[in-house]
Amino acid sequence: MTGVTIERDGAVATVVLSSSALNFEVKKGLLAALRDVSGDGAVRAVVLAGTGRAFCVGQDLAEHAAALDADPGRAMDTVDAHYNPITTLLATMPKPVIAAVNGTCVGAGLGFVLACDLVVMAAGAMLGTAFTRIGLTCDSGLSVTLAQAVGMSRARSLLLQARTFTASEAVSWGMAFELVPAEQVRLTAATHAARLAAGPTTAYAETKRLVMDGMSRPLAESLAAESAAQHRLSLTADHKGAVRAFLAKQQPEFRGA
Repeated sequence: MTGVTIERDGAVATVVLSSSALNFEVKKGLLAALRDVSGDGAVRAVVLAGTGRAFCVGQDLAEHAAALDADPGRAMDTVDAHYNPITTLLATMPKPVIAAVNGTCVGAGLGFVLACDLVVMAAGAMLGTAFTRIGLTCDSGLSVTLAQAVGMSRARSLLLQARTFTASEAVSWGMAFELVPAEQVRLTAATHAARLAAGPTTAYAETKRLVMDGMSRPLAESLAAESAAQHRLSLTADHKGAVRAFLAKQQPEFRGA
């Protein structure tokens, strides 16, 4: 997979963008890598990471310019072919996904980050939406996830003005939950991933679905969905074992079943 690698360490898989610009090969490789780790039962938590000074700078504009010249009516096919399924995989993967934002994060890269469950950011990272600077609107879920993360008013400002902002601002707004030195981003994300991988991954998957679906449905439907999920989880070995361990004052062992 050109521009994308998968590193495995026990139950944690780290998907690494070795190229920060999203050209066709990188997008195809990222989509394939995410499908791989999502379907791998041995992987219980995933880290999405970048390399060098940038995490992801969004679409490769040189490639996009060539696509516009070749066939402007097809230049945006990549949104449905790549950006939408990548975002969907990150958001709906039945296991925790942690973004390790090592540096510059712009455009679709920011959308990918906000589709993850936890976000660790390098202290010096710069971020931005960027789309309106080139006469476009947002993609990769940002019309929803940005407002959920920072509020409607700030999201509109960031999208319309396309100004850059710092990782410190992102954390203060609720866009990320932890700020660390750049050299510690991957290690911090991996530590969180390892802890989550040892946890009740079936319960994590149910929780992710409830939170995502709850954004758009009435309370009564969410309550019914919570009840159904609790019934399903009550039948798992993870739940029964954890209750017995709690009563015995022991640490539970979760196996995702």
